[in-house]
Amino acid sequence: MKLNIKAFAVTFALFWGLGLFLATWWIIAFDGASGQITLIGKVYRGYSISPVGSVIGLAWALFDGLACGAIFAWLYNKLSDTFSHSAKM
Repeated sequence: MKLNIKAFAVTFALFWGLGLFLATWWIIAFDGASGQITLIGKVYRGYSISPVGSVIGLAWALFDGLACGAIFAWLYNKLSDTFSHSAKM
């Protein structure tokens, strides 16, 4: 079975981006906006626990998820081809 690289990349980007966005708003709703720099904020420049930070994190996570999803699907397709050919021999 092969993965559609574009579809997988877009799906993973939306999942990762919206997940970070909603998690940030969850923290804001229960703990308040602190503006603290978190571990993710050190990777995604400009991200913090704030409304503006959640939008910045969304943009970074969409881009990151798109790249990681495409790499994962491409690698999966390459490895599945390799292992399916060796299993038939």
